[in-house]
Amino acid sequence: MIALIQRVREARVSVGGQPVAEIGIGLLSLVAVERGDREAAAEKLLERMLGYRIFPDEAGRMGCSLREVGGGLLLVPQFTLAADTRKGTRPSFSPAAAPEVGNRLFHYLVQRARERHETVASGVFGAEMDVALVNAGPVTFWLRAGAQEPPE
Repeated sequence: MIALIQRVREARVSVGGQPVAEIGIGLLSLVAVERGDREAAAEKLLERMLGYRIFPDEAGRMGCSLREVGGGLLLVPQFTLAADTRKGTRPSFSPAAAPEVGNRLFHYLVQRARERHETVASGVFGAEMDVALVNAGPVTFWLRAGAQEPPE
């Protein structure tokens, strides 16, 4: 699984012009499920998102996690993150999981996040969404866990 996480002052998702999710200070996480991913990948990715130290500590350095600052987590399905863009000018989506698998694992991730963190919101799998955010910093990181994860 892949997550593109952004430290935000606020973020929201709308579908058809109607708001469906929003958070204040926290993380906006665009999430892609890759072929071969399982629940264990979602668990590992969630732990990394909740524990990744990208919020300022007392010294102004990135020393605090989402858990520590108590911010919101907005999870947005984004299968295009799994695209293979190494050749040509058109992306290949063959690395992405099939839609039914992606849907199931994305919803599993959302459910587990809600069990482990107080403020969790999510976009709508398969919908055409408008995502608005104020990126704080800007701070953006690409996290990966699962079948396609590079060896340590």
